[in-house]
Amino acid sequence: MQMKGISLRGLEVFEALARSGTVAQAALDTGLSQPAVSQQMRNLETALSTTLIDHSRRPMRLTPAGRGFLRHATAALSELRLATSEVSIMDLAHLSELNLGVIDDFDDDLTPRLAVILADSIAGCRFRLSSKSSRDLVRMVCEDELHMAISASTHETHEKLVEYPLVRDPLILVMPKECTEHPQTLLKSASDLPFLRYESDQLIANQIEDFLKKDWAPLPARFEIGSHLALMSMVAHATGWTITTPLGFMRAARFHDRLSAHPLPGTGDARQISLFTGADWKGDVPRDITNAFRGLIERRMISPAIEQMPWLEGQLHLL
Repeated sequence: MQMKGISLRGLEVFEALARSGTVAQAALDTGLSQPAVSQQMRNLETALSTTLIDHSRRPMRLTPAGRGFLRHATAALSELRLATSEVSIMDLAHLSELNLGVIDDFDDDLTPRLAVILADSIAGCRFRLSSKSSRDLVRMVCEDELHMAISASTHETHEKLVEYPLVRDPLILVMPKECTEHPQTLLKSASDLPFLRYESDQLIANQIEDFLKKDWAPLPARFEIGSHLALMSMVAHATGWTITTPLGFMRAARFHDRLSAHPLPGTGDARQISLFTGADWKGDVPRDITNAFRGLIERRMISPAIEQMPWLEGQLHLL
């Protein structure tokens, strides 16, 4: 693709460099050499007659023009990836049976859209779609109850599983819109506003507790909520504050006018969403479903989240 000197590869390199801040990492992400990455960036900036990245800083940072252009470039690449995934998913037509599980985080939007794409591509196939928690889904793939599942990663090694990373979803702090407390005040348990926890048997609850144990005071365990939307509703009604992820926050769009999201201080803890398959399912089928879901999640979740919370740039991204 060429448009006044702008190439598709140049946009991909710019996106990778904006995310990582280093030429070395962008080269790994795009499969190019480091000199090729630098050349692609020079070509793009020349074509646009502007500087997109401050090359003098380490790690590199976007210029104001670069931040504006990134939003458009990400949206354009998302559309292209989604179109490509919907074409490539046609390779599933040969399947006779597909049992797929998807984490219940995506019930509101992504799972129905993925189901439509798959249903259009597997005529004659016996198709079953399940929605459960991450732990249940990984167990079901291990026990051959599902062929594959999209869920949060436990970062454990399973001999019977193959993992295809999808997206990095960082932890963020969410408080009521009218709350004037600083996030560190809440994390130090120096506020009267209580902490609202996810139910302790959920994987995200364990990840949040690991984060809190590293640097912050123990928080009283007054509330444990099993439903994500119930948790967001309680924060919106000023019952307390919580820690969640951008993908979780974006599910609660109905409450956004009463919520305030903030980055967590520290090194940037995150959960990873992956596609898990049994070892017998290596090859085109997991790749095609992975590509389809990447297109959906980038277009429907990541791009809107970064537009609403620009500080997520470089933190929330595809893997």
